[in-house]
Amino acid sequence: MYYNRKREILKNVIYISFILLIAVVSTHFIYYRFQGNREVDESSESIDIVYHENSGEKISLKRVTPVTDSVGLSSKSYTVSIHNNLTEDVDYKVKILDDLDAIDEDECGEFLIPKEDIRLSVKVNKKEIEIYNLDELEDGIVLYNQVGALDEDVISVRLWIKQDSTLPMGAHMHYHGILKIEEDNMTDHK
Repeated sequence: MYYNRKREILKNVIYISFILLIAVVSTHFIYYRFQGNREVDESSESIDIVYHENSGEKISLKRVTPVTDSVGLSSKSYTVSIHNNLTEDVDYKVKILDDLDAIDEDECGEFLIPKEDIRLSVKVNKKEIEIYNLDELEDGIVLYNQVGALDEDVISVRLWIKQDSTLPMGAHMHYHGILKIEEDNMTDHK
């Protein structure tokens, strides 16, 4: 049998090129498909905001399971990145608001977990974690902060039911919320 080296090399190059083409096209479609699910465009000229979860800005509690704060701090986190596009610092605030559209859509107003039973933690970058009761927040504002020039802050928020809640374990109650980031003039809050 006659071995044609040039023919074999050409055949292998075609196979490898075809496989690489499929890999590049597939990766492109997968990346943009999932990126579109996450992005809720609250960005401005000053800051870019990217939600890292598929649910985007929506946050929720779906079960009544009272836990200690230490267990709550290991629950599912909702993460968002705030990138400053300017060469000067930008002030922003983080809010947690009721998702009125989801409440209306589910017709679940009477099945909402009371805010006094919901605990939340906020962590900016790798700094200390702050813990609050949801009903303690004034106008839903969790945090006032500042992102440095051309810098990025990564915020993680976690929700859980406080340990001494009187709600029955496993009750069919839930919470629908929105994690909202807004530019802010912090001079009034310092």
